[in-house]
Amino acid sequence: MVFKGLTVPVRIECDPETKKFKIFIETPSTASLLLKEIGAEKGSSSSSETKIGDLNIEQVLTVVDAKKDKFLEKTYKAAVKSVLGTALSIGATVEGEDPRIIQKRVEDGEYDEKVKGDL
Repeated sequence: MVFKGLTVPVRIECDPETKKFKIFIETPSTASLLLKEIGAEKGSSSSSETKIGDLNIEQVLTVVDAKKDKFLEKTYKAAVKSVLGTALSIGATVEGEDPRIIQKRVEDGEYDEKVKGDL
């Protein structure tokens, strides 16, 4: 996964006795990955009123795939709904709609062919 242009969390573990250390590069936040997909630098300061861009469902699935090892959710469908919630909070629309509408469609099975299975 290429994180060019993203702020990426880095964790350093150090053994004080041996003075050896390990550097771990973590996955960027869900919001950062969504902003990259949209091509925006930051989210909306008033996400309910000002929209920063539109995502398609494939872009949402790309973010789910990038973060799938970090989700607490057990199913792919639940992870997609979580990412849609983040899209709402940054002021993005999905397929031209409010992300809550897409969450309902996911829940109702409209996207089952794309979002089935476990993480």
